[in-house]
Parts: sequence; C-alpha cells; structure tokens
Amino acid sequence: MVRLASLDMYRKVPVDLLEGTRRGSILSTLAVFTMGLLFFLETKAFLSSTLKTNLALDGNTESQIRVNFNVTMMDLKCEFATIDVVSVLGTQQNVTQHVQKFNLNQQGIREGYGKRNRKQHDVQLFDITIEDTIEELHADGEDAVSLDENMLNIALQANTYVFVDFFASWCSHCRDLAPTWETLAEVMAEVAENRVEDKLENSGQEHDYSDEEYQAAVEVELPVLIGKVDCVDHHDLCMKRQIQAYPTLKFFVDGEEKGDYRGHRTVVEMAHFIEEMEKEHKGKDADTDVSTTEAKDVAADRTLQSPEHEEYARELSAGRHKITHSWQDSEHPGCQLSGFLLVDRAPGNFHIQAQSKSHDLAAHMTNVSHIINDLSFGKPMSKYFIKEGLKNTPEGFLESTRPFNGNVYVTRNEHEAHHHYLKVITTEFDAEKMNKKSFDKNTKKFTAPSPTRAYQILQSSQLSLYKNDIVPEAKFTYDLSPIAVSYEKSYRAWYDYFTSVMAIIGGTFTVVGMLESGIHSVSSKKRR
Repeated sequence: MVRLASLDMYRKVPVDLLEGTRRGSILSTLAVFTMGLLFFLETKAFLSSTLKTNLALDGNTESQIRVNFNVTMMDLKCEFATIDVVSVLGTQQNVTQHVQKFNLNQQGIREGYGKRNRKQHDVQLFDITIEDTIEELHADGEDAVSLDENMLNIALQANTYVFVDFFASWCSHCRDLAPTWETLAEVMAEVAENRVEDKLENSGQEHDYSDEEYQAAVEVELPVLIGKVDCVDHHDLCMKRQIQAYPTLKFFVDGEEKGDYRGHRTVVEMAHFIEEMEKEHKGKDADTDVSTTEAKDVAADRTLQSPEHEEYARELSAGRHKITHSWQDSEHPGCQLSGFLLVDRAPGNFHIQAQSKSHDLAAHMTNVSHIINDLSFGKPMSKYFIKEGLKNTPEGFLESTRPFNGNVYVTRNEHEAHHHYLKVITTEFDAEKMNKKSFDKNTKKFTAPSPTRAYQILQSSQLSLYKNDIVPEAKFTYDLSPIAVSYEKSYRAWYDYFTSVMAIIGGTFTVVGMLESGIHSVSSKKRR
C-alpha cells in the first residue's frame, strides 16, 4: 500500500489550506466557457465529414459508353443531317438508332414530323429504261434549255410552268440524270408537236409553216419548259436560289417557286408530278384542260419498251409517296437532333454532317452552325438525382459533366466548321439518400452499393477551315482519360475525437492555471 500511495498522481491538499478569490472565480468561469466552446466545435467537426478526392487507374470494364446529345443545326435540313461515329475499333455511318430529328422553321420552331427518325428516302436516281447516252440524245439538238440568270427570268415570265434542273458538271448524280432530263424535255416537245398537229387537223388547214414558224408554234404549245442551270458556270444564280445540293429540281408556276421535286427521277414519274402540279394550280374540280396529261402517255411510250420496263414503272408508282410543295419565305430551315449514341470506350469522334444518297452537296452552301443544348456522357441524371444525389460531389460538379450546354457556335464564312475536343474523365461517388445496402441472395449478406459513375469533361473548341471541295462537318472528338477520379466522405475516428476532448479539458485547465499563477505572482510583488 505504501508503494501504491507513492505513485498517487492526484494528491489532495487540505481544504483548510485553500483560499478562494474573486480573481480565481473569474478565471474559472472563463475556463469553463472556453472548454464548453471548444467542446461544441470539436463535436460539430467530429459529426461532419470532409470530401476526399482519390486518383487511380480507371477500372471501368464496360465496353461501351453512352453519349447523350441534343444539338440544333441552325441552317441544315433534316433530310441532309446525318451522324457518323468513328473510333479506332470501327466506323458507323448514318447512325439512326436512338436518334430523333425535329424539323425547325426559320424562327427555330419545331414543325413537320416530330420525334420520328426518318431515313433518307431512297429515290430512283435516274431512269434505267433510257439506254441512249446524252451525246446520242443531243445529236438532233438539245430540248432541255440551258439557262443563265437573264434567260431564267425571261422563261419564268413567258411560261406558266417551268421545271429547272440546277446541276454541277462535276456531280456524278447530275451526269446520271442528264439523259433522263433530256428525254423529259423531248417528251414535252413531242406533246407540243402533237397539239400543233391536232389543231391543224381540226381546223382543216394544210401544213404550210416554215421550220422557224413551226418551231415557234411548238414553243407556244409547250406544256412545260424544261430547263437546266449549270451552277459551276452560274455560281451567283445558284447562290441566290439557295441551291445546297446537286441536282436540285425546282418547279415554277407563274414565275413563283412551288418547291423541289423529291420523287423518283424517271420520265413517267416526273410527268405525273408535272400533271399533279398543273391540276393543283388550275384547281382539281375546275373543268379545264390539263395540258400535261398527254405527257404521261408519251413518256410511257418513249421509255416503257418491254414487260420488264412496265413492271419497273408499276413498282415505282406503287411506292409513290405524297410530296408537299409548300414554299417558305426563308430557305434556311434548321434541324434539332437528339438522342444518344453507344460508342466504344476508345478514342474516336462523332460528327454531324450533310449527306444525301440522292444528291451531291455544294460545299460552299453547307452551313453547320449549331447550338449544343445538351452533351454529356453516361447515364442521364434525373431532376431528383441532381437535387438529392450530388451532395457527395464538389461544388460545380454538375456543370463539369456538361460544359457545352447552351453554347452557340456560328460560322460566318464559307468552308468553316467548329471542331470540339473532349477529355472524358470517369468519376465515381456515393449518391446521397441512395446508398442503402442491398441483400445478396448468394452470400446471404447485406452488401454496400456500388458507387455512382459519372463523366466529367474537359473541353476545348476551335474553328477549322476546309478545302473548297470538302463538305464541312460539326465534329466532336473524344478521348477517355486512363486516370479515374473518385469522391468519398471522410470521417474522423472516435479515438481522435476523445483525444481532442481530453486535450481541450486538460489544456484549458493548465493554461488558465498558469495565467492565474502569473497574475498572483505579479500582484504579490506589488503588495510587498
């Protein structure tokens, strides 16, 4: 017992030897207040958490990654807008799965078909029943009239109906269509000649016209003027007419444009289109002579020379789709593309460009100015998840996953397009209020949920220049970072908390005691 008593660290001083002072009461109160304040702050710090950032090699084993997008093309028609995906593992052209297109008018308002992903219509690009070459058809003269700006204006004033092929000499589709277009012009000329002969026969007059007079009479009876404009030679005219792709077939009535022809490019089908346009102009119920009706019969006689040709014409007419030929004040419609792509987890790109199976596009008329309404990687976040599930992420995390949103990229010159570069960083975190344990039937145990995965994006953009014969494209190049980021909450250990509490109590008591001793010593010397 003696040895234990010698180890006593809490020896007692007799109460008779202790003296209370006013100064000691004040310092004691200060000590208690200080200990209480520090205890409160320490407890608050213990119950709270800090966000810890970790870096590690990306262990994501998924073979593909989802790209969510909503992009508005400000001056590109939906019929031309396509999406291609390119990576080191392969190429996907004209991706249509999970992609929706919305037509936009010149004010940017949705119209036409909505939420439908229409593939480009596969029209017959030329009449396969015409075996003569364009040189052979031109041997007896050209019936399709070559027009320049002045001649086109005269033709539109002098003729009720004018059908014009805007083409480029380098365009392969235009070269394929040339014999068909010339044959259509010959059909209209033959119809006019038949009408002149019928009038002469009905009037009982004999043919005493000179060649020039007879040709003038044929031109008067011509139901439709078939013309053509070479956009290489008449660049300004085609720019004024907003020709974006070759060939573009435009129909005019009384000098006003009534729309583009988008049906099958065969003589019979185009003759049917001309007849329908004349009926629409004169009124379907009006008791008037439709001068172009005979053209269908003449076209059939000229092109359908065998049962195979007749079957071919029947197949095309059976699949004939209804075309609306409404004219808009502005020839700058837009297109909104939205949906998602599943791309390989490898460096690559996807781009929005103008393409057509039935046209060769004019590079100088292709404008890929665009607005990025939304662009992100991974599973889309719901509004509830954004509100409740991102509490374990740093401030500004949501914006870092979609830095392009709301950006506008306008090209003001020809042969330009914006290219975007994206560094995609895999990021994992625990979703607040969603990290409940789940029961594993195999192990018969509750397991912690796997962390939520999102993708942060480091982005940059630049304006790129194109060669004059290359169609510009809005390009998005992405590269996945091999380093992944993870966020997790970090809590203090319980023993660390208790150590701090003890330090607060002992430290405060000691410091205040030293302060009291110092004050007592000073005051004692003054008394002496």
